[in-house]
Amino acid sequence: MPEPSFDKSAAHRWYAVELNNATWDWLEAEDYNGPSAERMVHAAHASCYHWLQVGGAVNHARAECLVANVHAAIGDGSGAIRHALRGVELAQVNAGELSDWDWAFAYDALARAHAAAGDNEQASGVRLQARELGNKIADKDDKAFFDKWHRAGNWHDLASDS
Repeated sequence: MPEPSFDKSAAHRWYAVELNNATWDWLEAEDYNGPSAERMVHAAHASCYHWLQVGGAVNHARAECLVANVHAAIGDGSGAIRHALRGVELAQVNAGELSDWDWAFAYDALARAHAAAGDNEQASGVRLQARELGNKIADKDDKAFFDKWHRAGNWHDLASDS
C-alpha cells in the first residue's frame, strides 16, 4: 500500500482530539439513546484508538475513562467497569505523569461504571473517593469543570455527596 500524502501522526492526533471533544460534548448534552448512543460509543473508541497511535500513557488513561463514561451513560455497566478499571490501572502505573484532575475523573468514571452496573453501594464509595480527589484539584477552572461533571448525569438515585 502506498504511503499517504499527509502526516499520519498529525492525522491521528487531530482525530484523537476532535473525537474526544465531540464525545464530551455529547456526554454533557445527556442524549444517550438510539443513534446518539451509538455515535458516542464509536467516537469514544475511535478517539482511544487514535491516542494509542500517537499519545502516551496519560492520553490512554484519559481515553479509557472517556470510553468508560460513555458505556456508563448508555447503561452498559460491564463495558463501563472494564474500561474504568483500565483507566485507573493506567493512572496508577503512570502516576507521576498525571494531573491532579486526572485522578478525580478516573474515580468518577469508575463510580459511574459501578452505578451503571447496578452496584450502588460500590458506586457510592467510589464516588466519595472521586469527590475527595476533586477537592484536591489545585486549578480553580479544572476544579469547577470537575465539580460540574461530578454533579451531572444519571447516578441511579445514589445519595448526593455534594
